[in-house]
Amino acid sequence: MSTVYDFSAQQMDGKTVSLEQYRGRVLLIVNTASACGFTPQFAGLEELHERFGAQGLVVLGFPCNQFGAQDAGSNEEIASFCQLNYGVTFPMMTKIDVNGAGAHPLYQWLSKEAPGLLGSKSIKWNFTKFLVGKNGQVIQRYAPTDTPASLAKDITSALQA
Repeated sequence: MSTVYDFSAQQMDGKTVSLEQYRGRVLLIVNTASACGFTPQFAGLEELHERFGAQGLVVLGFPCNQFGAQDAGSNEEIASFCQLNYGVTFPMMTKIDVNGAGAHPLYQWLSKEAPGLLGSKSIKWNFTKFLVGKNGQVIQRYAPTDTPASLAKDITSALQA
């Protein structure tokens, strides 16, 4: 696999979609959780989606229950939570694993393309973010502590590239 467009994911409604449909767009891919100290970042992610969506940004949320069992609900419960509490309108995919033998192929690729601190390939916690350019290549990996607002400059640069 050489670009993000080589992968597919399952939407909350169960429909499998090819990430090819986002060719030429900038993607911000985030592993999310509904009961995490970083959960309020949903609001910031939605703000980025609203601010930059018309310019070509797509935020993709991937719920994950691998960190402190902080997203234990069903896909339906997660979708409802995100919509009711944060007004999320960006695409949310079904719950996945981001680490280990059962890690989603997309996350295996993202982790390899943009290792974390000290070259670590594993995702350390919820709300790790990956910025992917219009060419389907990973530009940058961001820590959970990096707020969505702090990514605006990098997103603008990616959109202008």
